Amino acid sequence: SNYGERNNMIAFLTSSPTGPLQPEGQEIARAFDLANDFVRKLMRVWPREANCLLICAEPDQIQRNTEMGQRLADSILLTGLALSQLAICDNRNAEQLPALLTGSNVVILSGGHTLTQNLFFRRLRLRQLLQSFDGILLGISGGSMNCADVVYAQPEWDGEVLNPAYERFPRGLGLTDIMILPHYQILRNKSLDGKRLIEDVAIPDSMGRTIYGLPDGSYIRLANGTAEFYGEIWVIQDGIITRKTFNSEEG
Repeated sequence: SNYGERNNMIAFLTSSPTGPLQPEGQEIARAFDLANDFVRKLMRVWPREANCLLICAEPDQIQRNTEMGQRLADSILLTGLALSQLAICDNRNAEQLPALLTGSNVVILSGGHTLTQNLFFRRLRLRQLLQSFDGILLGISGGSMNCADVVYAQPEWDGEVLNPAYERFPRGLGLTDIMILPHYQILRNKSLDGKRLIEDVAIPDSMGRTIYGLPDGSYIRLANGTAEFYGEIWVIQDGIITRKTFNSEEG
């Protein structure tokens, strides 16, 4: 894959940087997940003075985004990473994004409703703006999904599986050609609108394309136009699912 060669950005695309997903409303700040060498690899490139920018998925949820930002700042410090400041980009300051990006050396793309975030990113012209960003990018769940050139925005909310107008394959940020499906260990047993999200939705959607199911704890590192996989990844291609394990030795 020749994506991301235009600058020195290093991206870590995670399902969840803090490991297994916590129940909604009960999230607490936790240090980043040590599994698969994640923290060690992050520490190696993390800036001494980290000016982080969290770009949110649901731009209207100001209060929730503020809480998410606080939790993330706590998690970064608990991990032992430097943090000078953490700014949040949502509807309170969306038009200031170019300036916010200029002042940041770490960009974090939050989790949340993937298609809502995709529309927000398009409105922000984030795909264009990131072309001159050469810091660290951390994708979380939906934020990781939206890094693809063509995103697999699997239906998430009630009614979306059955809605023919729902956009499953929108254009993303173009940092990679890898379509990510996060929280795979949860989705395997989940249904929406009476359809099983893997068997009835992802498998048919994988015809003619490849979707990478990422359980929490696995991640993909993008640098110099190459992608390295870490941990357990479920490759869904042309209706067939293959479980693969990548460790730090294999890269």
